[in-house]
Parts: sequence; structure tokens; C-alpha cells
Amino acid sequence: MTDHIMKYLPSYYQDIEDFTAMAAAENSEFDSLDTDVQRLLDDQFVLTASTAAIARREAMLGIQADPSKETLDFRRKRILNRYQTKPPFTVRYLQQQLDRLVGPGMTVVSVDVQNFILYVTTNIENANVFKEIIRTVEMVKPANIVYQQNTALNITLELDESISRQTIDWNYKLDGSWNLGEKAFSTLGVEVPVI
Repeated sequence: MTDHIMKYLPSYYQDIEDFTAMAAAENSEFDSLDTDVQRLLDDQFVLTASTAAIARREAMLGIQADPSKETLDFRRKRILNRYQTKPPFTVRYLQQQLDRLVGPGMTVVSVDVQNFILYVTTNIENANVFKEIIRTVEMVKPANIVYQQNTALNITLELDESISRQTIDWNYKLDGSWNLGEKAFSTLGVEVPVI
């Protein structure tokens, strides 16, 4: 705690207990004020903003964040991404934006000029990041170009195929002799593998 007040008072006040106690109380208020002013200054910039300031900016931009699943760093990057999507737009600009958002090498942007198709190939498993990529591409691409999303996840899939058959016995007839809810509409037989 720094001494804000006593250095401005005449020296004979420093020996009076009431003035030293009053100065100590005012010093803690000034320290609190310094902290609040610094927080206010930090909240003016996205990269240094507090969680409350990030939430306020997300509300202004219409972003529904999930703090339990999204890191504060990603939330800051998303806000910066929304602020930085201003024209003019090029393929290089879109690639740079996506690299800034999710990291270099995670997305590849290409264009089929003859067919007016924009391809974005991604290697992302996080659904929130993927949604932000789609929103960024939709804001950047011109209206006459079709957006085609390709995924490039490096995973192995195994498929197992089998065929089986099962008999179905209907418990009701359409002759009016049945009471609704008395028994199930049908009874399934035993499933028998064919192959």
C-alpha cells in the first residue's frame, strides 16, 4: 500500500494518530480506485478484457457463449474475428482469418473458379470452433459462390455388416373387434441372422 495522502500534509500532522488513521483509510480507497481504473482500461481492449467485459461484448455481438466448454482465449479470438470481418474479401484474407481463428494448417481454402465453388477443408473436432468457421465463411464469401465444407479428420473407421430377419405378429385386426390399449399393436419374433 502506497502512501497517497500523508506526503501532501504538513509534517506536524504525521505525529497525530487521527490523521495517520484517516490517511491509512483513504490510502486503501485510493489503492482500490487504482485497481478499478486499471481494470476499466484493460476492459477497453479485447486481449486484456476481463471475463465480464468479454461477456458484455459477446452480448453486443449476439454471441451465445458457453463458458463451461469454451476457453476465454477462444472467446477473445471469436470476438476479434467478428470485428475483423470487414471488406474487401479475398481467398488469402479468408485463409488468414481462419488461421488466426483456429491455428495455421487446420483449414485449407480453395476456389473452383469455373464452377463458382468455395471449398474449405478443416481438421477440427470442436463443434463451437466449427460453427465459428462456418459463420466466418458465410460472412466473407460473395453471394454468387457456393460454399462446400470438407472435413479432413485423421481417424480410422471400422464397419461391420450383418443381415438378420425377424417376424412380426399383428395383435389387432381392422374389423372393430379390438380395444385400444389392451395389448401391443404387434409382437416381434426372434431375430435370426441371415448372413
